[in-house]
Amino acid sequence: MASIPYPGLELKLFEQAHNWKSYWSGRIAPHVRGAVLEVGAGIGANTRLLAQLDYARWTCLEPDPSLAKQIELPAGGRHEVTLGTVADLPPDQRFDAILYIDVLEHIEDDRAEMARAAARLQPGGHLMVLSPAHPFLFTPFDAAIGHFRRYTRATLRQAAPAGVCEVSVDYLDSMGVLAVLGNRLVLGQSMPNARQISVWDRWLVPPSRWTDRLTMGHLGKSVLGVWRKD
Repeated sequence: MASIPYPGLELKLFEQAHNWKSYWSGRIAPHVRGAVLEVGAGIGANTRLLAQLDYARWTCLEPDPSLAKQIELPAGGRHEVTLGTVADLPPDQRFDAILYIDVLEHIEDDRAEMARAAARLQPGGHLMVLSPAHPFLFTPFDAAIGHFRRYTRATLRQAAPAGVCEVSVDYLDSMGVLAVLGNRLVLGQSMPNARQISVWDRWLVPPSRWTDRLTMGHLGKSVLGVWRKD
């Protein structure tokens, strides 16, 4: 079993970004059903966020023991925590939905990881990836929290494995690009503070819901990909 320590410096910081979490979670909600695997569950913030959706069971997969211990599972008995990576799961275990929420950019061999995930999907199941977008926006913050890369739509598509078909690959949070550029060009911070996160979440994410429609998914600080296994 792989046990991988991860600093997780940003997890508590972004836990309070309610507008942002509401936005992207609404985009993936129609595909979250049946047996769900959340890869890199961290401290369980997204597990709790999505607990109101209609699914049968939820596996929080987390390779860092200290983070896994912090996961507070929602009530109802549908959830479990598993320590390790996708490669550590029983060979016959399959899922109807697999989520990588701000996780794939932390994995050096992303193509191999996506192939392992696709092999775990049931026919008709969905693979969903939310990651930071645009290499030119790579900041000291990315480096500080262990990002290997930021994606474009093209590079995220290149990471998609054989045997799945694309449902959508779109940029999200077009207004948030301004915040990342400010850090990239002016502040150069390795870690934003709680006030900066609050300003972004309160004042930039809500208008992004409208500007993202105007740009038709062609601009944003994050990229969301959804694929279906035929």
